[in-house]
Amino acid sequence: MNTTSADEHVFVKSPHRTLIFLSFPVLLSLIAEPVTGLVDTAFIARLGSESLAALGVGTMALSSIFWIFNFLAIGTQTEVAQATGSRSPSRAARMSSLAFGLGLIFGLLLAIIGYPAADAAARLLGATGTIAVQAQSYIRIRLFGAPAVLATIAAFGSMRGIQDMRTPLLVASGINLLNIFLDAVLIYGWGPIPAFGISGAAAASSVSWWAGALWAAIAVRGRLGLPDRIPIGEAKRLLRVGGELFLRTGLLILFLLLATRAATRIGAEAGAAHQAIRQVWVFTNLFLDAFAITGQSLVGYFIGSGRVAEARRVAGVVCIWSAATGGALTLIMWCGRTLAVAAFVPQTAVQIFLPAWLVAAAAQPLSALSFATDGIHWGTGDFRYLRNAVAVATGCGAAALVLLDKGRPDALSFIWIITAGWIFVRALFGMIRIWPGVGKSPLTPRAREE
Repeated sequence: MNTTSADEHVFVKSPHRTLIFLSFPVLLSLIAEPVTGLVDTAFIARLGSESLAALGVGTMALSSIFWIFNFLAIGTQTEVAQATGSRSPSRAARMSSLAFGLGLIFGLLLAIIGYPAADAAARLLGATGTIAVQAQSYIRIRLFGAPAVLATIAAFGSMRGIQDMRTPLLVASGINLLNIFLDAVLIYGWGPIPAFGISGAAAASSVSWWAGALWAAIAVRGRLGLPDRIPIGEAKRLLRVGGELFLRTGLLILFLLLATRAATRIGAEAGAAHQAIRQVWVFTNLFLDAFAITGQSLVGYFIGSGRVAEARRVAGVVCIWSAATGGALTLIMWCGRTLAVAAFVPQTAVQIFLPAWLVAAAAQPLSALSFATDGIHWGTGDFRYLRNAVAVATGCGAAALVLLDKGRPDALSFIWIITAGWIFVRALFGMIRIWPGVGKSPLTPRAREE
């Protein structure tokens, strides 16, 4: 699909088809990660419950850390998209190379700092005895792959910035296939290769990510080339954006942790029910995130080319499709509640699960709009506004969780009502910024376009 001409961008003629066409490979690449997690779980489950518990602790610790560094993808995608829109391939090459290098540096620092802290991290998440020992080993070995993980994330942002959604999908698929093969060899042993157990799973992931990083680096170089120089000012800009996104992501994680903590303090049944709802909710969010990522790239492109009217049109199309998807997810969750109970919920937790499940289902359209507006504002580079919006939402949500009477029988339902309120505040701030384009919003209509 030709997306290089500012005058003849395919979105102008086929906005809805373009959004779906670009979003589908993004969705598949996002699904690839949890699928890999399921495969790892299936392999490790054969080693026993202690190894499986250690895998859960290790992946939780690493996933949270890697998620915080997602600014490498978000910030880079915006910078590259806007550079492409403004017909500045040299700037796009500089930003992509800079982000890739920062990913390697941050990953190395993370490995150096995280290696001695692995045991403390495992025990902080509740691991003891053999579970703690195995989790520590898993974390330390996975950290050898941290530079590759962060550099690959940055490369994905660069490719999506030029609206190449296919290459990240191919690289993610390659990483997953190699990981599955190496899991089978290194976890159980094969021929002269001994069985390494959970350490083998960690080694398989690290090797796979390094292979993916090499592939991604070659792909980015082929599409964007190498810069002749990287001005210090551009490095500072990307780090400033990274700081704002870092704080935003930290606040998101904080609220989710507080909600999980509140549910766990209610009791074992509430904790189990909350975990089941949260896992499904996280999976459904992948469908919404695909539209957000695509919207970010298209908005960034049109903002970079000075075509704010088209950027606002992208915003409208993204919100329409996101809201429709959110409504469909509500219906699916409503109709599938019996199946969800059978698949995820202990019988003792069913009574408190169902009301909370329906609240989470009803909140899906709100969640859809919060994701959509996040992606739109990422595309405009309105990162500070998003940070502030999340700060307000998290402050209100955290206060409500603290004040919640956890002894009431419907406490879990109220946790998800509070979560829905948290989502509503984020969506509200996002929508206000888009229509009619409030204050200094990059989407505010400009005189030259009238």
